[in-house]
Amino acid sequence: MNRPKRLLVANVAWAHETAARNPEFFRDLARGQNPHVLWVGCSDSRVPAETITHCEPGDLFVHRNIANLFHPDDDNTASVLEYAVRVLKVGHVIVCGHYGCGGVRAALLPPEPTLPHVNRRIAPLCALAKTHGDELQSRASERERIDRLAELNVLEQVRQLRASAIVRDADPAPLVHGWIFALEDGRIKVLASGYEADDAMTCTTAAHSAA
Repeated sequence: MNRPKRLLVANVAWAHETAARNPEFFRDLARGQNPHVLWVGCSDSRVPAETITHCEPGDLFVHRNIANLFHPDDDNTASVLEYAVRVLKVGHVIVCGHYGCGGVRAALLPPEPTLPHVNRRIAPLCALAKTHGDELQSRASERERIDRLAELNVLEQVRQLRASAIVRDADPAPLVHGWIFALEDGRIKVLASGYEADDAMTCTTAAHSAA
């Protein structure tokens, strides 16, 4: 059986099991969506938003791209944010990066000629790496440099999202959080909580743990 067919067979099994467990599930799903969270994550296949947060369909409005990047001039990401904030009225935006990110690693290497679209996409991340070059070079290993840049990247996306007119002008404005996922143990670490009283503490803790 080829791979796409396996996925289709698995879908039939999932739909059957879900309906057996909750006969109203798909009827409720068809009525519309009312997620409270916009998730901006990495496209990496190892970091599925619903799975790692134990969410059901309908719980998260999800946008994923290489290295979980946000830029206000990118219509793809900005349109997702606009719809989530102005139509769905989400109360929270979560940027979730992950350690061992391939997009982050690429930002620390020379551009790959065979990946021009990726190179353009991660250009802001390359610039961020240069900005924090001294700190990154002080790390003992490549892995530590990649993981620290992954953290700095999450924090930079949080900053840009909070500064976005879509978020800033919303009433009420959604809270923007920065998280990072560890592939080694499946746990999420909070880098920026979204709640002002907690932000200084969580950012300090993240910086200390990465040191």
